[in-house]
Amino acid sequence: MTPTHQGRSGRSGHSGRSEGRLTHVDEHGKARMVDVTGKAVTARVAIARCAVRAAPEALRRLPGSDPDPVGTAKVAGVRAAKLTYQLIPLCHPLLLDDLRVEVDRTDEGFAVEAMATVHDRTGVEMEALTACGAAGLSLLMALLPFDPRATMVDLTLWHKSGGRSGTWERRP
Repeated sequence: MTPTHQGRSGRSGHSGRSEGRLTHVDEHGKARMVDVTGKAVTARVAIARCAVRAAPEALRRLPGSDPDPVGTAKVAGVRAAKLTYQLIPLCHPLLLDDLRVEVDRTDEGFAVEAMATVHDRTGVEMEALTACGAAGLSLLMALLPFDPRATMVDLTLWHKSGGRSGTWERRP
């Protein structure tokens, strides 16, 4: 997947957040939802990735259809992204413009990538991460009967763009 908005890139480690203060904590140290009242509505994109790994025998035994584990994982990711604000405390409910979940077979299992897009006053990082995580968990559920050591690893944000902080991309 390729993000639809590109700008400055490669600034690994730069958050663009309020200088040195946590955004989800008030002046008394209590958790709070971020106030987005003064923020501009902009196009925002986030991409998350994870991997699901299992033994070669488990991958060979995984059914290819009915139910299709890859198709089921994609649906799980889309559904989870839509529910992010209900699953993750302090997330704003967002009306997503697009959410794509891609699942590719690898030698070790599966590579999962989720890309979320929205026009709003807050980012879609948590929606992309939630979609990716749910898709990975769905694949893991299909693999565990064949390999109880199967794992989901490296659930990570790889790209975000839009808003005041601009574009950030993780370097491999």
